[in-house]
Amino acid sequence: MTAAGGAPPAAAGDAPAPTPGSLERRARRLLRWYPGSWRARYGEEFAELLLAELAEQPRAWRRTVNVAHCGLTARLAAAGLAGPPAGTAGARASLGTLTCSLAVFLTFGTAMWAQLAVGWQWAPPATTATAVAMLVMSGSLLFLAVLALLAAVPVGWVAIMAGFRRQARGLRTPALLTGAASLVLVIGGRHFGNGWPGTGGHWWPHQGLAPGGIAAFGWASTLSVTSYWAHPATLASFPPAELAWMVASPVALLSLATGAAQLVRRLELSPRVLAFETRIGRAAAAGMTAFLAGALCWVTQAGPGPHGLFRTGDIDAAGLAVLAAALATGWLAISRARPVPPARAAGQQ
Repeated sequence: MTAAGGAPPAAAGDAPAPTPGSLERRARRLLRWYPGSWRARYGEEFAELLLAELAEQPRAWRRTVNVAHCGLTARLAAAGLAGPPAGTAGARASLGTLTCSLAVFLTFGTAMWAQLAVGWQWAPPATTATAVAMLVMSGSLLFLAVLALLAAVPVGWVAIMAGFRRQARGLRTPALLTGAASLVLVIGGRHFGNGWPGTGGHWWPHQGLAPGGIAAFGWASTLSVTSYWAHPATLASFPPAELAWMVASPVALLSLATGAAQLVRRLELSPRVLAFETRIGRAAAAGMTAFLAGALCWVTQAGPGPHGLFRTGDIDAAGLAVLAAALATGWLAISRARPVPPARAAGQQ
């Protein structure tokens, strides 16, 4: 029996038919699994296909899993971590991901190195493992700093030339982000470095590996990498300005890494420059590996020195895990960087 002029009433327990608006919202939610660049290119077409499938079969968990899997794969490919090498675009994506991985690695690595530098300022190394670790970690940090400078020069030059040629569309925001974050880190690092715990310690003959000014700046820049976050009562006793810096410094580091990665991704680098940056990236991955080996030597073999110096803790074990993850991501990214050789690129023009 039907209502006058109406459709048969829904049986008890039947779910109401989805409306076109709800189907469209579900399609848009599924599209969010894909990166923005993919959605800008294929989003409208794919949304129509999803709407047709959703209208025919509103509930299908296999479809949701498949879309999520494909979307995550597309995100990894956009980051240069999956899919076939995509020439120039893929090389820029891989270098951008390596930049982010290196930023994370250096943040936690510098925090560990600064901890050793403070201990070494007050007493000789407790064990041979500590001495070896300090040698390897110091040498690796210096090597990575030189590589970062070598990599920044051509990228900065291309960015400046793009600005003069009025080709800086999309570059202004990452350039300002990088510059502002660098300025904040320099000013904050120098200011809070005056409270370095190594001030007043002895200058041991082998201390040339860790000059006080550099160690103080590294310590101040990575104050946020600490186990005090797990002890709010102790953390509350810190000066308000230091607490504010512990919150602001990781934001500045993240902004610096994000801005630098976006510059690398968006700049039209020549094949020759890309090939140079790729070689620098492979050398950086090797330097990261050496640093991790030194840090692992210290955390697993070193014992506490006088007055508890050189003692490792949970924050150091967690730091090792972060270093290993950043290194694995960096190696994967740079191994997939396949820029077009300059000779072949010239032949394609």
